[in-house]
Amino acid sequence: MSLRLLLAVIAALLVATPALAQTRKVAVTFDDLPYQAADAQLCDPAQAMALTRDFLAMLKPLKTRATAFVNEHKVCEAQRATLLPSILDAWLAAGIDLGNHTATHPNIHRITAEAWLADVDAGAPYTAAALKRRGKTLRWFRHPFLFTGETPEKKAVMAEGLKARGYTVAPVTIDNNDWMFAALYRKAEAARDKAQMQKIGEAYVTHMTTVLDHFEPYSAELTVGRDPAQVLLLHANSLNRDWYPKIHALYLARGYRFVPLGEALKDPVYALPETWVKKNGVSWLHRWTQAQGRPVRWEPDPPEWVMTAYKAL
Repeated sequence: MSLRLLLAVIAALLVATPALAQTRKVAVTFDDLPYQAADAQLCDPAQAMALTRDFLAMLKPLKTRATAFVNEHKVCEAQRATLLPSILDAWLAAGIDLGNHTATHPNIHRITAEAWLADVDAGAPYTAAALKRRGKTLRWFRHPFLFTGETPEKKAVMAEGLKARGYTVAPVTIDNNDWMFAALYRKAEAARDKAQMQKIGEAYVTHMTTVLDHFEPYSAELTVGRDPAQVLLLHANSLNRDWYPKIHALYLARGYRFVPLGEALKDPVYALPETWVKKNGVSWLHRWTQAQGRPVRWEPDPPEWVMTAYKAL
């Protein structure tokens, strides 16, 4: 092969490599819509819509093809009928699918399964109506705290109740502690402490990198060396408004393609049995690993200073 031809082949491979490298898949999900913010902000139409517009403006150029999960009662009752439809329509107009995350984000460990299912029902009306206006149906459900029942009996009632209502559970494989960083970030933001916001944001990106470092090889053990499609859990808040683009870039650099939740769930890994009956809410990777009789390997904690500061809030 001549030198000129060899150089041409190398150049072609360099051009092709980025496209060929995007063989992994990730579905991005955002919980706690309309937003993780003070109640007063979510009950003020101007503030609530501003938070929504800013978050969606951040997402627009990234083409995440995300799904977002709604707690309808985060908006106060006096404003709910007029404000919530506008917020949900904005998310749908941005190309983001919606799911039910219950009305009030209840802790199943503190209530009966029947009361929990009633909260699921109370969390559906506005989201279902917003989807119907666009010719869609409400099908996705995400468990608050990822709690799926601490007893076999309660877990069964919850699962059967969701199935009877036509829901498909949205599992999570890449779990993390973005909510912990976000609480500290909101405090720094309220104090207008930009240096602290920068410190928290940078620590968050580093944490998300170490979490991905852990889950990638761990998940491949379930699929005999193949990279399964991942589902990333995040939350709608000011931390991700400002720092999610760096998380997005991290996944791009690792060869991930952003896909809708439905496409990710077609991966055979999501058909594995899940028998987790404990009080903690965990990644489905841990659930599947336990069901196979293998030891769970927990993801990294946030830095000690983050956990200490969060406990002091």
